[in-house]
Amino acid sequence: MPAANPGRKPVRLGVNVLASGRHDAAWKTLPDPETLPTDIDAFIRIATVAERGKIDALFLADGPGGLVDEALHRPWRALDPVTLLAALSQATSHIGLVATTSTIFGHPTIVARQIASLDHISKGRAAWNIITSQTPVALAAFGLEQGFGQEERYRRAAEFVEIVTGLWDSLPASAIVADRDRTVFVDKALVRPVAVAGRHFSARGALSAPVGPQGRPVIFQAGQSEDSKAFGARYADALFTGQRLIEPARRFYADVKALARANGRDPDQLLVMPGLFPIVGSTEAEALRRKADLDAGLDIDFLRGELARHFALDPDDLPLDATLPYDKIAAAEPRVPIASRWPRKQILAEAVEHGWTVRQAALSNIVGGHRMIVGTPEAIAADILHWLDTGAADGFNLNIDVQTSGLADIVDAVLPLLRKAGRFRGEYTGQTLRHHLGLARYVDPRDAEPLRRTGTGR
Repeated sequence: MPAANPGRKPVRLGVNVLASGRHDAAWKTLPDPETLPTDIDAFIRIATVAERGKIDALFLADGPGGLVDEALHRPWRALDPVTLLAALSQATSHIGLVATTSTIFGHPTIVARQIASLDHISKGRAAWNIITSQTPVALAAFGLEQGFGQEERYRRAAEFVEIVTGLWDSLPASAIVADRDRTVFVDKALVRPVAVAGRHFSARGALSAPVGPQGRPVIFQAGQSEDSKAFGARYADALFTGQRLIEPARRFYADVKALARANGRDPDQLLVMPGLFPIVGSTEAEALRRKADLDAGLDIDFLRGELARHFALDPDDLPLDATLPYDKIAAAEPRVPIASRWPRKQILAEAVEHGWTVRQAALSNIVGGHRMIVGTPEAIAADILHWLDTGAADGFNLNIDVQTSGLADIVDAVLPLLRKAGRFRGEYTGQTLRHHLGLARYVDPRDAEPLRRTGTGR
């Protein structure tokens, strides 16, 4: 296999794991769909195909709370992501494992221990994806009448992350001395307990899990708002974001890298990985036919209702085969819910660029939210490289239409083209997720100076 082209950055790829696939009608094409949300064998099949492709990571999105409206239309995410990834770690040997948990609900000590445990169990393949969303379902499940304002939400998230990362650093390997003569297993003088008393969270003491194989697990941050960018540039190693058009994506990318630099960080150590939803065919006509066949299984009235919700309109304002009513959409803008502002902006921008009808907009993955590309392996590989080479992304989090056939199409038809271009690995060359992503092993600043003096640090 050719080595990665040293003049061009390598492509980083994750797979957003849903048992049936990202297309909302994928489950209708699969046997026994009622078992999919909890079928460990289905998840193992996905993980196995992804690892065969030498993909960087499996990404488990999640929303805290109870049964969601999504379950009315498609298989939902039923299993706890950390528990599921711990199981998948034993069915794989190299692929990274990204678990989503919230900074709004629960306590940071629990999350710190969960992700640290996953990192040890997987031998250095764990990542934490931070979300700050507070849906009505989640608020109800946790017994809250209302959520937090934007500023308070990110202040809460910052306290949460400070405690989690402090706990990850609190029990260095050097503290585990296992001194038989003195009957001392852990040298208390070398432990680094946290003592945080914040407005939202407090914690004292050290984590029971020692520092893991990566120094720290990888941190992803999900979002695209200004607050999310600033938060991610401070705390994250990679940003999972929704960018549907290349020019806004380039501006987002440049902003994030500049914010990282302003925080005293190496911008190359903060990756930007938008979601991407490829539908592959050996010809463009075949890819379009695959999408059309899947789309025929969708509830178009439900999708029109979702589109109307994003626009703060009535579904009757959106005749399916008419162009979008831009005057009504503009007039309704003050009524748009906060959660719909970003998807509304993205959908409108794409609709204007492509001249979409209401039906075309509704079928453009408005529920999943990420950019859809329908075409040949050559077209998809070229699109991926174009985004990387023009400063719009460092890689992508792939949404697969139908599992596992759609993932196999990526692995067997698209990835060989990226390898031929010298932009994607032919084999894993390291064990940890940080290594896969080109991220340095985390070194606690309290250890960095002695490590540099002895020449053993990075």
